[in-house]
Amino acid sequence: MDYKKVLLAFSLSLYAFGLKAQQNPDTTLSIVIDTAIVNIRSHKLTEQDFIDAVVADTGFYKAFRDMKRYSFIAENHIFTYDKKNKPEGEIYRKVRRTITGNKAKVEYLEKYDKGKLYKKNGKYDLYTVEMFDYIFNNAYKSDFSERESLPAEGKNASYKDKLKTLIFQPGRKITGIPFLSKKTEIFGKDMRQYYLYEFARGTYLDSIPVYRFKVIRKPSTAEGDVMINELTTIFDVRDFKILGRYVDMKYHNMLFDFDVKMNIELVPFRDKLLPAKISYQGNWDVLLHKEEKASFLITQKEYQ
Repeated sequence: MDYKKVLLAFSLSLYAFGLKAQQNPDTTLSIVIDTAIVNIRSHKLTEQDFIDAVVADTGFYKAFRDMKRYSFIAENHIFTYDKKNKPEGEIYRKVRRTITGNKAKVEYLEKYDKGKLYKKNGKYDLYTVEMFDYIFNNAYKSDFSERESLPAEGKNASYKDKLKTLIFQPGRKITGIPFLSKKTEIFGKDMRQYYLYEFARGTYLDSIPVYRFKVIRKPSTAEGDVMINELTTIFDVRDFKILGRYVDMKYHNMLFDFDVKMNIELVPFRDKLLPAKISYQGNWDVLLHKEEKASFLITQKEYQ
């Protein structure tokens, strides 16, 4: 296995993107909090109920799979930055995806590139953008298939599958990543001591009652002891389905340094949950590789 690619992909986390380099793409910005504190035990819920739901959830994977059944409009905005955090490149795509039967068609309504984005050979200058193109352009153009499954696990799983596991099922241990494998299992017996849990009630999309379950690093915890500083999950009060997720990851050692914030929000459509907003903001630097800084915002709407 190419461990350099594993480390790169791990820190990129391209299923979520942010609009500006210093913007905090927090799911909680999309909900209105009614109360700062909720006594969940009064509702016959415990923190373990939330933990079990987060670990077992496959809703985000299903949302990305199910979106291939539908037609929709997508807007993708990508920014890259230099070492001084000044904008260096910009990519914009507005896409209409239509599907007839199981066949997909993609039409670009608007597209442009600005600034430094490509190498002399025509490939993207940043691995971040290359991964974005691989994930989303393939998703838009691919047809729906019932055979699609969750990411593979184990020693032979590709680095792309490890990335998907981190985003779709955070809180699980991901094997095969040097120095980090155990730190992803934030609800495990070794990592749980480093975190605090917070609960709140709120309203999502102006009408949906939700719980906000926030897992945050204890102030007394050293940065090197954890990789995930925060994992916030938004639950629909009515059926306990997960509607949103925000992850803040940061880690530094002699081999690599990354600081990534990402957010995914889903929207109910008929009897499904489908991706509505995906944001990412990230800086990462791997030994012997060019430092990369990028932010993304993806919105998908008008599902049919």
